Amino acid sequence: MALTIKLPRADRSLEAYEVAPARGFPARTDRPLNRVAYAAAHMVADPLADNDPWLTPAIDWDRTIAFREHLWDLGFGVAEAMDTAQRGMGLDWNASLELIRRSLTAAKARGNALIACGAGTDHLAPEDARSLDDVIRAYETQVAAVEDLGGRVILMASRALARVAKGPDDYVRVYSRILSQVRSPVIIHWLGDMFDPALAGYWGTNDFPVALDTAVGIINDFAAKVDGVKISLLDKDKEIVMRRRLAPGVRMYTGDDFNYAELIAGDGEGHSDALLGIFDAIAPAAAAALAELAAGEEGRFHEILEPTVPLSRHIFKAPTRFYKTGVVFMAYLNGHQDHFTMIGGQEGTRSTQHLAEIFRLADKAGLLRDPEEAVWRMADVLAVRGIEAV
Repeated sequence: MALTIKLPRADRSLEAYEVAPARGFPARTDRPLNRVAYAAAHMVADPLADNDPWLTPAIDWDRTIAFREHLWDLGFGVAEAMDTAQRGMGLDWNASLELIRRSLTAAKARGNALIACGAGTDHLAPEDARSLDDVIRAYETQVAAVEDLGGRVILMASRALARVAKGPDDYVRVYSRILSQVRSPVIIHWLGDMFDPALAGYWGTNDFPVALDTAVGIINDFAAKVDGVKISLLDKDKEIVMRRRLAPGVRMYTGDDFNYAELIAGDGEGHSDALLGIFDAIAPAAAAALAELAAGEEGRFHEILEPTVPLSRHIFKAPTRFYKTGVVFMAYLNGHQDHFTMIGGQEGTRSTQHLAEIFRLADKAGLLRDPEEAVWRMADVLAVRGIEAV
């Protein structure tokens, strides 16, 4: 008998949706990859904690670390304490540092599994930043904290810097100061304002060519201190233009959750490596696709990965900053956590229609690990929202 679930449609009716059999992507792989691939990992909330969800995070540390083990099993590096982990949207610096400490311990226990950790300025409220020196000190505090734990740094974009900087020269001053001090090469993160409106005009201007000149100038001047740059502007052409201007040895880590398949595959002039939030949600398929690409099977790479792109574009649709809800919902559907609860109450940022479409698109991409379990989990969420789905 076909497996079906009643899902809401835009006209407020319910459709009997038939779920496909599991695609059967492996949960573990040791196949070699020819791209460096980081998955930015989400947090698992503790739904039984007696806390105020909008004010203080309650974290299920065991499940949170277990999810990172899942990503490592699939050959990914973990990009830790990034925006996917709700950094700045429920996860403060103190909790981020504890997360980094625990994840680095877990990585070390696996023989130094690949991990890089976000360091920014988010313990400094933007409205409390009075000068560039305040921003520099904030960056220095977090970079030192990560490095003292033995972690490699992802240098995150700063809301405080975006607020106090007067122009491109101020960004040059701040980044030059920090890059001159780091102990090992960092990944620089250019996060667009579609992900965080407080970052509008980053690099001192809203004019992309001018911003690009500033960012590339800093990166290339300190190429020995920069492993790569992650660009999250959801614009493949901007990423490609920047990629072609980077100094030799500096990687482009795509952060384009709309166009990652073609950017990773590359063109005659190069390719992007990856540091993506969507890899959290599609990890088994992405790992299988990347292994095919490394084996020279680009057709198989696209055959596996292209069906995941509509899901990613839906999860990351505007307001893009709420994409974390879709990422955690996928983890819930696939049994990586037993509830659809998020720190900060962020499970409420997307509509029932949005979640139903995630289910459809995940099914079409073969991303439901256990379709029967996913149906029951989807039905539970719909029941809370007044819909009898099974």
